[in-house]
Amino acid sequence: MGLTAAEKILKEHFREGTFKPGNEIGIKIDQTLTQDATGTMVYLQFEAMDIPRVRTELSVSYVDHNTLQTDYRNADDHRFLQSCAKKYGIYFSRPGNGICHQVHLERFGAPGKTLLGSDSHTPTGGGLGALAIGAGGLDIAVAMAGGLFYLTYPEIIEVRLTGKLHSMCSAKDIILTLLKKETVKGGVGKIYEYTGPGVSSLSVPQRATITNMGAELGATTSLFPSDSMTREFLALQKRASVWKPLQADDDAVYAKTITLDLDTVVPMAACPHMPDNVVEVSSLAGKKVDQVAIGSCTNSSITDLGIAADILQGKTIAESVSLAVSPGTKQVLDSAVKAGIYHTFVSSGARILESACGPCIGMGFAPGSKGISLRTFNRNFKGRSGTADASVYLVSPETAAASALTGTITDPRSLDSITTGNYTDIISINDNMIIPPVSPEESRSTEILRGPNIKPCPLGSRMPETIRGTVLIKVDDNITTDHIMPAGAKILPLRSNIPEISKHVFEAVDPHFHERAAAVEQGIIVGGENYGQGSSREHAALAPMYLGVKAVITKSFARIHKANLVNFGILPLVFKNPEDYNSIQESDELVIENISETLLNGNTLSVTNTRSGAVFTVSYDGDGRLIEILLAGGLLNYTKEQLTR
Repeated sequence: MGLTAAEKILKEHFREGTFKPGNEIGIKIDQTLTQDATGTMVYLQFEAMDIPRVRTELSVSYVDHNTLQTDYRNADDHRFLQSCAKKYGIYFSRPGNGICHQVHLERFGAPGKTLLGSDSHTPTGGGLGALAIGAGGLDIAVAMAGGLFYLTYPEIIEVRLTGKLHSMCSAKDIILTLLKKETVKGGVGKIYEYTGPGVSSLSVPQRATITNMGAELGATTSLFPSDSMTREFLALQKRASVWKPLQADDDAVYAKTITLDLDTVVPMAACPHMPDNVVEVSSLAGKKVDQVAIGSCTNSSITDLGIAADILQGKTIAESVSLAVSPGTKQVLDSAVKAGIYHTFVSSGARILESACGPCIGMGFAPGSKGISLRTFNRNFKGRSGTADASVYLVSPETAAASALTGTITDPRSLDSITTGNYTDIISINDNMIIPPVSPEESRSTEILRGPNIKPCPLGSRMPETIRGTVLIKVDDNITTDHIMPAGAKILPLRSNIPEISKHVFEAVDPHFHERAAAVEQGIIVGGENYGQGSSREHAALAPMYLGVKAVITKSFARIHKANLVNFGILPLVFKNPEDYNSIQESDELVIENISETLLNGNTLSVTNTRSGAVFTVSYDGDGRLIEILLAGGLLNYTKEQLTR
């Protein structure tokens, strides 16, 4: 029996465990990436391991999230990150060089490599044929130290593409179509592998758009083969030497096959407030638009900007619309200037923003109150834009540009004939904003620079034998990490200061959560289905741990957040009977006894509700190493113990 492309990479990097679906495996990581919103904590954790230099083939530290320097805090974090990169042998991508996933695709990604990143959209690299996985920051720190990355061997789902996209239909419409079918939790525990004759018609930037938003499916990652199109992309980047072919064997076996005919794909839009709330753009036609944003790690390549500029060429945006464009990287920005795309945008009335994440994470360009914003981004969670009552729609660059012109949501196929250019090979390569690692000798003499906002990473305590915790909050299905730990210009500068950022946990859901947590010794969170979907931000586990949360009981978890809870010594428990969720009230006291003994000898624990006297059962499906991590009080404690031994 042959192997899928994903299985080939997994098998080559497999080091521990049982190599079959459903079992935990440990794989070697070739490359890591961090961004500044998560990176400060990653390097504080790496520093705590007392290892002089990274042990990966390549690690890169990017600055792309906290680029608004409204006071000293973000600037201090950037200085800290740059000094850490010099100290530990890491490439440093300076502020303004671009969004981590797009820069990595251009300058560092390689087919067949494993890439682990402290950002949930790390699977963007799958468009290049890399097995790229998003994870919590502590997992990245361990990988940089030479440790393995552990995951449950995923199911491999084949997405067989046939046909070819029509004019004004795009890769964004492909992934939105798949999201409509599979939903935001359909990909949990799965890898989506793209095959079929339709693959050859998609460029690497188009493939990267699809793998980027595979994160919204909840997938472990997504993967395209490495073929002649991949080689062509790498040759344009002057990196043809890293190319190698990668594809599934003809007799590879998949857990399931989804067939998608690209001839049938039409412009799609994800409606507020979830990426899988997808409809055809034509069904929304005529709806007034206040704001349009083109960019993000999903749609900010030179080809994305080029098609939008072609639509806007010689025209002016509607007077009711504010349009902003964020080039994904400095390379894209330079190329846009060279090709005349920049001038087209400015002439049309667009505002050109920095090559950074920006509006996607609520860092500037927030919509007006009750505003309708069309964005070529990957998430439209309520309030993520920075405006709580805004309605955000996710669309393609084609739909975004067409709607900016008309002032209403517009199917781009309805426009008069548009002359489109080929911008694929208009590339300006200049790596002067990437600082390479220095020699080990110079590293040893490097001082790490810290500002007053940078606090040590708090350590968890060993798991108690009995948890007697107060239910601090009870939430519904599809709670995101944005709900748990908000982003935006107000919160992101606190990422390196856990005591301060913990004051904002669940702030958008319940502004009194912090004071309730501070008033009790042990806390418990109760949730519904798919708890913790969205961003990989480990702060959504780290800050609750700091506040004394000992367990989270839900109907189901999103993959990365569940792993982060374990990493910080918080028990992630699932109701054996989902109906027991209904019997719990906020402020109930729940008692879980004999924890270590029960975890070591089975996976079912009993929980007593002291208010009602009811007893119900919950399960934890990890074993072996994961239980040891929980009992140690988290992965950092566990790793330090292992290194000491």
